Amino acid sequence: MVRNYPAHFLYVVRLRSLLLACVFLVPAGCLASDNAVPGFLEGRLRILAFKDVELAEGTPPKFSAGNYAEYPLIILSQDGKKEIARVTADGNGNYRLALPPGDYILDVQGRLPKGHLRAKPQPFRVTSNQTVRVDMDIDTGVR
Repeated sequence: MVRNYPAHFLYVVRLRSLLLACVFLVPAGCLASDNAVPGFLEGRLRILAFKDVELAEGTPPKFSAGNYAEYPLIILSQDGKKEIARVTADGNGNYRLALPPGDYILDVQGRLPKGHLRAKPQPFRVTSNQTVRVDMDIDTGVR
């Protein structure tokens, strides 16, 4: 026996099937991306202006953790529009953090044209279980 269903019935059945597929596939996709093994970004921050500045006693100033804390580094999405993470260098200027695999840009908070710092944004790629090294030089403009 062949049944003839009204057209709206088939539309409702297809819509329901589509919604069910979304309910199951979207969380599965999220779980797959969350299970990606992270990689690591590491590098060294150099603050260039301090090399050119001399104290009244004629000795160059010492670096300290406080100096590096004034210049937080930001990790941006590949298009540079979304902040993904922040990292502050330790007392020696070194930094390291785990990131999901992907393409990013390392930048510094307060960079020109909006701020007063000169630095070149550094694009980089993170791969699972790998460490990428990206060093950052900052010119504070202080002479």
